[in-house]
Amino acid sequence: MRAVVFRDGRPEVVERPDPAPAPGEAIVRVRLAGICGTDLELAGGYMDFRGVPGHEFVGVVEEAPQPGWAGRRVVGEINVACGDCLACEAGRARHCPRRSVLGILRRDGAFAERLALPVANLHEVPEGVPDDAAVLVEPLAAAYAVLEQVPGAGRLRSAVLGDGRLGQLCAQVLRRAGSEPVVFGRHPEKLRRLDRLGFSTFLASDPPADRGFDLVVEATGSPDGVAAALDLVRPRGTVVIKSTTRGRPPVGVSKLVVNEITMIGSRCGPFPAALRHLVEEPDALAGMVSARYPLEEAALAFARCEEPDVLKVLLEP
Repeated sequence: MRAVVFRDGRPEVVERPDPAPAPGEAIVRVRLAGICGTDLELAGGYMDFRGVPGHEFVGVVEEAPQPGWAGRRVVGEINVACGDCLACEAGRARHCPRRSVLGILRRDGAFAERLALPVANLHEVPEGVPDDAAVLVEPLAAAYAVLEQVPGAGRLRSAVLGDGRLGQLCAQVLRRAGSEPVVFGRHPEKLRRLDRLGFSTFLASDPPADRGFDLVVEATGSPDGVAAALDLVRPRGTVVIKSTTRGRPPVGVSKLVVNEITMIGSRCGPFPAALRHLVEEPDALAGMVSARYPLEEAALAFARCEEPDVLKVLLEP
């Protein structure tokens, strides 16, 4: 099959063997795959990843060990746990020390014609949800992780730092929970979409004098994002960190200690909540997809991701 790998930091399309499913795994033919900030970091050496990247996808099941799955349109959770360790037994399978992670850690991903995932990781996409929205279920679920990790987040005065795809999704999830987050970003083109949706937005370079947010979600994709978030949060407030970057954040621990700030790292989230969101708000992600490219044009697709007006670029195997 055709698949994308990184060579010297650049995506190349190569021929790879079809995935060989382990017991309990299905083969999924990929219809669309999304390029995210983590993929851009992987291209630059993050995690020292070797293999096929890509973890945001929608596809159709071609083969499955259980009857009834073939032909279903699905999305998939990206963490594949061992099921036997202490973390798994305690219900922390996302943090299994032996896990593989689709397109990120020890498992080939979605920038290919096919991928393999356990049936237990798959979620069927409801009929009314289009592919262009379904491909964003994984990052939308990651946005819902904030509500899992910060009880009562919908009642807090909140801010989102970052106007990219994940920041925009976090803002929409917080609003759906009852908050009215202020969004700070560096790209007027991206902030305009949020303006049209009724969000209050500011350029990060020109923040308002009245800061002191109870909750700040950091989704800048930059090593400098954590320090900026600490400037926005009130004493004894909470910062949720979403960015994964190669660089080391320049954070002064003294501010964290003196202001008694709670800092939470945040990764993956609940797929059922994300799918329910898309069923109840079919147009929730309208305008998020900036461009689509065939798999053969992966290099062009990655280059397009670097342009300032882009939210989400898709590959179409």
